Amino acid sequence: MAFDKDAIIASLKEASISDLNDLVKAIEEEFDVSAAAPVAVAGAAGGEAAAKDSFTVELTSAGSAKVKVIKAVKDITGLGLKDAKALVDGAPSNVKEDVKEDEANDIKAKLEEVGASVTLK
Repeated sequence: MAFDKDAIIASLKEASISDLNDLVKAIEEEFDVSAAAPVAVAGAAGGEAAAKDSFTVELTSAGSAKVKVIKAVKDITGLGLKDAKALVDGAPSNVKEDVKEDEANDIKAKLEEVGASVTLK
């Protein structure tokens, strides 16, 4: 038997809501799946993202202007030159943790301005 998706779609368009509900239940039982699981996972992930109020700024790469990035990291963190250099050399590494969104975006902008690659977590 050939699979004719257009015929299936046409049949679904003509079906009532009750018939479609029965179809979903039958598919869930037959294939041991749940149609509700992806929606629940997406809803939970969206809720966590909306509630996030602190971020970690991660330096992923120093880029070609490493000295400028070291100076920027030194200014942002208050570390000494040796510690700032070690942080940049160890990329990917966290520049600052548990900062507010505005501060995290400001730090990211400063580092990207001097050529670094940065991600917010």
